[in-house]
Amino acid sequence: MFKRIPLSALIGLFSTGVFVFMAVFAPWIAPYPMAEIVGGTWEPASAKFLLGTDNLGRDLLSRMIFGARTTLTIAALATALSFSLGAILGLTAAVFGGWVDQVMSRAIDLLMAIPTLIFALVVLSVLPTTITTLILVMGVLDSTRVFRLSRAVAVDINVMDFVEAARLRGEGRVWIIFREILPNALSPLVAELGLRFIFAVLFLSALSFLGLGVQPPEADWGGMVKENKDGIIFGIPAALIPAAAIAILAISVNLVADWVLNRTTDLKGGRG
Repeated sequence: MFKRIPLSALIGLFSTGVFVFMAVFAPWIAPYPMAEIVGGTWEPASAKFLLGTDNLGRDLLSRMIFGARTTLTIAALATALSFSLGAILGLTAAVFGGWVDQVMSRAIDLLMAIPTLIFALVVLSVLPTTITTLILVMGVLDSTRVFRLSRAVAVDINVMDFVEAARLRGEGRVWIIFREILPNALSPLVAELGLRFIFAVLFLSALSFLGLGVQPPEADWGGMVKENKDGIIFGIPAALIPAAAIAILAISVNLVADWVLNRTTDLKGGRG
C-alpha cells in the first residue's frame, strides 16, 4: 500500500501523525508539567531541557507538546463546525434556489464583507474568551468560505441528468442533497477541508498572538510565539520553534490533502 503513496504524501502523513501523536499522548510524553517553572529564563537546549526554556523558565518541549494538543483540538473542532455548517447550507441553497438561495447568499456576503480577523477581535473582546467561544467564532466565520465553494459546486451538479432522474423518481430534497449531490461534491470539499484546517490553525495562532485566543497558563503555539518574541532580539530561538511547528503542520496537511484529492479524482475517473 505504501508503495502506491507518493513520497510527498508519506512525508505529510508522517509529520501530521507525529503532531497528532503528541496531541493525544501529551500528558504521558511531556517531560514536565505544562505550567511548571523548572529552570531559568531562556536557558539554552541541554540534556535536561531538549529545546531549552521559555520566558518564565518553563520547559519549552513540554509546552510544545501540550500546545500541540490545544492547537490541534481547537482547530479540528472549528474546522468540523465550519465544514459541516458551510457545506450543508451551501448545498441547501443550491438545491432550493429562489428566495432561499438569495437570502443565504446575501447573508454570507454581509459576513464576508467584514474582515474576518477584525470581526473575531470585536466578538472576542465582548464575549468571554473560552475554548468554546473560540471554536464557535472560528467555525461560524470560516463557514462562509465553505458555503461559497459548496454552493458553486452544487449548482453545477444540480442540473445533471442523474439528479433530474432522482427528482422524477420522487426523491425529496434531503435525499438529493445527501445522496446525490454531496458524494459527487466531495473531491473539492476534501481539498477545502485541509485548507480550512490550516486556516483555523493560523487564525487561532493570530488570535493568541494578539491576546484574545487561548489564555495563559494554557499553551498553544501562537501564544508561545507571543510569550517569547522578545527573545529574538537576543538571538534566542524560543519563539521560532512554535512558529516552525505551525509552518511544518501547514505544509504536512496540505501534502496529505493534495494526495487525497488526486486519489479521489483518479477513482472517479476509473469508475467513468
